[in-house]
Amino acid sequence: MIELTVDAAGLAHSRFAISPLHEVVATLLPWGLQPAPDADPWVARARRVLRRARLPLLSELALDGPGYVPDFLNPYPSGPSPTVEEELEQVRCTPPERVLSELEALRVGRPCNGLSGSELPEGVRRAMARGGAHVARQAAQEMRRYWELAFAPHWEAAKAVLDAEISRCAGVLTGHGAARLFNSLHPDIKWAEGTLRVESRLRIALPVSMVVVVPSVVMPRPGVAVDPTRDEDRPPMLVYPVRDKAIGGAITPIAPSAEMAQLLGPTRAGLLAALTQPASTAQLAARHFLSPATVSYHLGVLHRAGLVTRTRAGRSVLYRRTPEGSRLAKSR
Repeated sequence: MIELTVDAAGLAHSRFAISPLHEVVATLLPWGLQPAPDADPWVARARRVLRRARLPLLSELALDGPGYVPDFLNPYPSGPSPTVEEELEQVRCTPPERVLSELEALRVGRPCNGLSGSELPEGVRRAMARGGAHVARQAAQEMRRYWELAFAPHWEAAKAVLDAEISRCAGVLTGHGAARLFNSLHPDIKWAEGTLRVESRLRIALPVSMVVVVPSVVMPRPGVAVDPTRDEDRPPMLVYPVRDKAIGGAITPIAPSAEMAQLLGPTRAGLLAALTQPASTAQLAARHFLSPATVSYHLGVLHRAGLVTRTRAGRSVLYRRTPEGSRLAKSR
């Protein structure tokens, strides 16, 4: 059990944040190998992308079992919704001494925090020999590549889920107060009498000045991120999984009928079948593991055939089935 004791002032200062790089780093933890059964399909693919993409530093820092992923890879959220570019810049600008200190913690461990040491992988040793600044730059470069390959095509849909969760939490806080809010996050998170309790195999009790709450589509269960290598009073991050069934059901690809696939071709038939609700090119690309350019081409064909319409919504263009498209999609 992890127990975080926070007074009324600390509770008032606690805040929510959405962190793109936290989702990246979460796949480097052991559950990246075996995501939750209800996780989005791209989460399960992330580690396979990491292995194929030739990212030596990230590959060697990824965990197969208990251990420590250096915290400089997962910068503290600077605001409610930092961009991935802002967070990558934080990684790139990490003080060299901090980078080397956290990597050294992998070797010597931190027994008082339950962190055992282990031999540093060869690639990590080579990078450290070139200095902490070099390691920070290499880490930022590799994380950018990992993001582009495994996360960027799916982030629009994932962030929509996280934004919806933040809105839900705001409504609970306004209507029912902080206690009800924290008790609504996850069955393994309980708030009572000034203490936030999180189910865990670890036994930790900490007085904290505030808590940063981070919803995640990658994490399979709640966790508390506390940097064991630093002495400064950095508030912990409470991370909890979000599984929005309504949104998840809406974005799950639907198999088209064999007749429709034969008529339109499998790709166009799959896109038409998926448009049970309006969706953008980026969302459809993420769900079907296609490039946005490929999706855009096929949507253009469907649009010229009168099977879909398109309308602008903010920065996105949303595609909808026409009545003719819906009749075709529902035909068997």
